[in-house]
Amino acid sequence: MSSTPATPPPPFTDPGSPSIGFMIAATALVFIMTPGVGLLYSGLSRSKNAGSIFMACMLAMAVVTVQWVLFGFSLAFSETGSAVIGNFAWGGFTNVGIPAIPVVAVAIPGVLFALYQMQFATVTAALIFGSVTERIRLIPTTVFVFLWTTIVYDPVAYWTWADRGWIRNMACLSTTALDQTPCGIGSFDYAGGGPVHIASGFAGLAYCLIIGKRRGAAVGEHSGEFRSHNIPNVILGTALLWFGWFGFNGGSALAATPRAVMAGTVTTVAAAAAALSWAFVDTIRTGKVSAVGFCSGAIAGLVAITPASGFVAPWAAIVIGLVAGVACNYATYIKNVFGFDDTLDAWGVHAVGGFLGNVLTGIFAQKWIGLLDGTAINGGWVDGNWVQVGYQVGGSVAIAAWSFFVSFVLLYAIDKIPGLKLRRVGRERGPWRRHHRGRRGVVRHCCRRGSFRASSARQREGED
Repeated sequence: MSSTPATPPPPFTDPGSPSIGFMIAATALVFIMTPGVGLLYSGLSRSKNAGSIFMACMLAMAVVTVQWVLFGFSLAFSETGSAVIGNFAWGGFTNVGIPAIPVVAVAIPGVLFALYQMQFATVTAALIFGSVTERIRLIPTTVFVFLWTTIVYDPVAYWTWADRGWIRNMACLSTTALDQTPCGIGSFDYAGGGPVHIASGFAGLAYCLIIGKRRGAAVGEHSGEFRSHNIPNVILGTALLWFGWFGFNGGSALAATPRAVMAGTVTTVAAAAAALSWAFVDTIRTGKVSAVGFCSGAIAGLVAITPASGFVAPWAAIVIGLVAGVACNYATYIKNVFGFDDTLDAWGVHAVGGFLGNVLTGIFAQKWIGLLDGTAINGGWVDGNWVQVGYQVGGSVAIAAWSFFVSFVLLYAIDKIPGLKLRRVGRERGPWRRHHRGRRGVVRHCCRRGSFRASSARQREGED
């Protein structure tokens, strides 16, 4: 008996190659942000720790990339999960290929969406290290990054962006059941104010509380011993982040649409406004403008506009940037009051900036911005939808609490495991030298003249 051949699946209909090309470019832009973070953090650190913090960022990229393919993407975006977490249906990128993902990313292949979101996960992990620069060990940090991405980032991303996530559907939680169609009315977060900035900032806060202060650091005093060692690296790192943020926010449209253009526009406007307002506050407080302060302000503006970028008009971006520059500048002094050593102000800029940006999104979101790509939204307070501010605050508080407490428990547990002590012990030498010396020689800093000289293994025997 002859069998009838199975009907082949319908071919994928390209919804528009411009969108695919646009998203590939956006993915590359977000990719460059992780090295940008490493360059920024290395420039802000002392010279002996510069290589270590850069290496920590690159290690985070590698670890999270593998985790994302194995099960991270599935946990964060699977369509058949509950209201709080996805499942393993897409583990190993199973069934993630050419077909688009309904509701979440309909205009591009599913594998491109997974690749794009992978870059978000990697840069988020790298941001955490700004709170603990100059006093971490690489191997325990790598273990923490893997666990943190799995237990904190993936669930928070699911809450915020997945079709059935509870923060995305805060107004109608009953519709997140598998037999229901989610209403999609809840907190607005266009590009990651919660999953990226609030989560990483509060994880950094937990990390610096667990690990303690740097040796010899007097929090609240600007000692020359702890000044940034390479200002050009700080400026270049900031420029790379600003450059990459066009893909970070603009690409979150997930298609080449007018809304993507608007997201890119408000991104650079907010960054410029925040850089100016931070510099203005510095001028009032210290009587001068610094390159580090200008760069910090620009990043604060980029952080605050992230959740709002696909919801607000350019005039609102100026307001958000100005407010973020002032608020984050003052937030960096909170550590002096409470005595914790947030080394590079990752909490003061990312956690505070992300939280502030989420709240301001609830105020300034407008319906006509959503309609730039055909998305109907209720708008924010300026459109008469004042309840949106409540959704924004509720989602932000939930993410902050989850990230802080889970991170604290994870770090405390890792620190108790033999061989995984979080902090370096013994003479403070800089982890780059300890982890990355070759067998026959090492490139060492020569403190006299600021140059480098090669030293053989025999010359080091008397020092170590």
